[in-house]
Amino acid sequence: MSKKAIVLYSGGLDSTTCLAWAKAQGMTPYALSFRYGQRHSIELEKAESFAPQMGAEQHLIVDIDLRKIGGSALTADIEVPKDRQIDEAIPVTYVPARNTIFLSYGLAWAEALGAFDIVIGVNALDYSGYPDCRPEFIEAYQNMANLATKAAVEGSGQYQIHTPLLHLSKADIIRMGTDLGVDYALTHSCYDPAPDGRACGRCDSCVLRLNGFAQAGQTDPVPYVEK
Repeated sequence: MSKKAIVLYSGGLDSTTCLAWAKAQGMTPYALSFRYGQRHSIELEKAESFAPQMGAEQHLIVDIDLRKIGGSALTADIEVPKDRQIDEAIPVTYVPARNTIFLSYGLAWAEALGAFDIVIGVNALDYSGYPDCRPEFIEAYQNMANLATKAAVEGSGQYQIHTPLLHLSKADIIRMGTDLGVDYALTHSCYDPAPDGRACGRCDSCVLRLNGFAQAGQTDPVPYVEK
């Protein structure tokens, strides 16, 4: 019997690749998404339609209203930056403690299911400077998970957080997903989509995605307002 794995799954390019990766590793993926007040909630529509096709045993959507906390262009009335030079400065699209929160829900579900594997699509190369995408954060969280849970303390197993995309370029991620059979037309990455769902083509996420497809020698199959 294959082991269960919680896959943090937004419906975006990276997390969808992670879902395919988990399946290819012989794991039984349980997809976990969040409705957290994000302005680009269209990603959840993609996630709902795509998770079963990717072989997720179950797809759970958890509601957390991070708009009450704010502090991010994704959850508050703050303009999403466009056409900026992406550097190591942490941009206003950073959502305070988001990956810490999401991993905590993933850890809780893993413990309830008797699973010890959690997959997250963090990336330390083609990213926007988010501190919770760094390898030292993942290592620290994994250590914490094995100190803070009944299952680990009683010796049922040790939690492992898998980061298959951590040191890959966006182009390499796209190549990996293509080899795994991912249909990227069913994914969404834009932070500030048009009302009809088309990607803006100008936010950090769109720029990284478009550059990745270009460098991989492919054409991004999703529709854009501007390209």
